[in-house]
Amino acid sequence: MIGKDPAASLSVTIDDVARAAGVSIRTVSRVLNDSPKVGGATREAVQAIIRELGYSPSARARALATGRSNLIAVVQDDPNAHVIGVMQRGIANVCARHGFELVVHPVRFSDPDVAQNVERFARRSRVDGLIVLPPASEIDAIPQRLTAMGVPSIGIASIDVTAYPCMLISDERSAAAELGRHLLQLGHRRIAIIEGPPRFQSAQQRKAGFLEALATSGAPVELERREGDYGFESGMTAAASLLGMKARPTAIFACNDIMAAAVVKAAREAGLDMPSQLSVAGFDDSDLASMISPALTTIRRPLSDMAETATERLLAMINDRPPELRRQAVPLSVVRRQSTTAIGVGDART
Repeated sequence: MIGKDPAASLSVTIDDVARAAGVSIRTVSRVLNDSPKVGGATREAVQAIIRELGYSPSARARALATGRSNLIAVVQDDPNAHVIGVMQRGIANVCARHGFELVVHPVRFSDPDVAQNVERFARRSRVDGLIVLPPASEIDAIPQRLTAMGVPSIGIASIDVTAYPCMLISDERSAAAELGRHLLQLGHRRIAIIEGPPRFQSAQQRKAGFLEALATSGAPVELERREGDYGFESGMTAAASLLGMKARPTAIFACNDIMAAAVVKAAREAGLDMPSQLSVAGFDDSDLASMISPALTTIRRPLSDMAETATERLLAMINDRPPELRRQAVPLSVVRRQSTTAIGVGDART
């Protein structure tokens, strides 16, 4: 059987599909964009004509027909490639399935004009919607400006930023508390935390949950705190300070995997055996967690799932369909690997 000529398929227009199906161009556009405003029988008839004619709309043609750009933007200010890469791939995968393209707009959390920056970008690029990732998602003025423009947006953060019409909220406080209880159950009483940047809500939530678990346990904990910035060098500096103590901690929780990897390196350089002499835990369950040795006990954020869910809900808003949930708490979990163990297991010199 001889297949359709690809060149002939390229010459088929949306007008041809509408004429053959006996419907308006707008109805064809709605079918292409999965609009709920088209009845089932009409949808099936138009889809049959699309298949028969081999019609494949270009992004430009669809944009002209629908008045949309078929672009989704992700706004981000996260230098952690182990996290941001996974989330961008998840967003891009959903965009590809629905005929949208992904545009990345980097911003600086510390920029006093960051909300105005995002507004100017949205007007200039004419994106159909935006996904705002932490920590930029913590800035109320960004969704406020986008909503005023009539541009759909969804935020992902560790807290509920009520200005967003739709949000995914990762329960980082509860997860950090669970990790604190895990270290206590292993018998650790000299415990340290390397915190993230205090201006980020994620750092505040992780710290608060962990410290709350230690404080309410009733156990006589000797706690040490050091501040980091989620970067490797800050993890090395904090680890050097902690490991240089006469009565050094037996367990260290670093508030992301990158800083935890720095602790592992610093401990190796100090000649410590892990986990028998030092237990280490991180946060994110990025690919880094299973790359280092010992493999890292950490808190798993389902980054890819969160990114895909956020994109599906944004597309629903773009297509005038209310998302299933406007607010969703995303549970996180502790992944136990070889970097933590109970006091007294192996060579437990302290």
